[in-house]
Amino acid sequence: MNVRFDGDVVLVTGAAHGFGRAIALAFADAGANVFAADVAADGLAHTAEMADARGTHVDVAEVDVTRREAVSAWMEGAAERHDRLDVVVNNAGGVLGQTGRPVETVPESDWQAIYAVNVDAAFHTTSVAAPWFKRARSGRIVNIASGAGLGVSLTGIQAYASAKAALIGFTRQMAHELGPWGVTVNAIAPGFVRSNPTTERQWNDLGEEGQANLVDSIALKRLGTAEDIAHGVLFLASTQSAWITGQVLSIDGGHRR
Repeated sequence: MNVRFDGDVVLVTGAAHGFGRAIALAFADAGANVFAADVAADGLAHTAEMADARGTHVDVAEVDVTRREAVSAWMEGAAERHDRLDVVVNNAGGVLGQTGRPVETVPESDWQAIYAVNVDAAFHTTSVAAPWFKRARSGRIVNIASGAGLGVSLTGIQAYASAKAALIGFTRQMAHELGPWGVTVNAIAPGFVRSNPTTERQWNDLGEEGQANLVDSIALKRLGTAEDIAHGVLFLASTQSAWITGQVLSIDGGHRR
């Protein structure tokens, strides 16, 4: 299956490293006009450099996706440049450097910060994209959730597990709201992938025994890669998935929950 996005306008959040970077590069390789956002300017610049080295291009912008006005300005600018908007990938998220701790010790500000980047950001992008998609009577939204949203977080971070579950609920609700206009909304729930500084720290914190136990709980007996996640995103954004919506695709190597 040769999936192409020639001329399509694709927006990817959280593209300074890890999944977001792999997703942005994969869409660029497939011919899309890719617009990538993050708050990490250095990482974004490296994503753009990697695209250039591959003979493609990724347009990058420093955007705080928790701020609706910033998201709107970035997205409207990208869509107006080509007079179209085809795909939105809500990848921005994560634990923001937080670690697991007893719920009674978690400050409200830490709880809200994780919700802002994992849930509110997807609400912002979806609300901006919806009018474009409705006019075109087509569109794709792919939300990057987590296995933590389907079960229990390995890190024990309550806000993260709850936020990813909320993102899955938002995915299903928006699939029904936007479906009449030919728009599909799906989510991917990645398993554990060593793709950024946070996951590297989490991997090291597991220790040798914990690492071995984690790998043993995966049917394929190996960790995945950021590219594994990107492949799933491209499928859900393609015409081959036109009758798939409101679904959560677990890409986790067959992780035993």
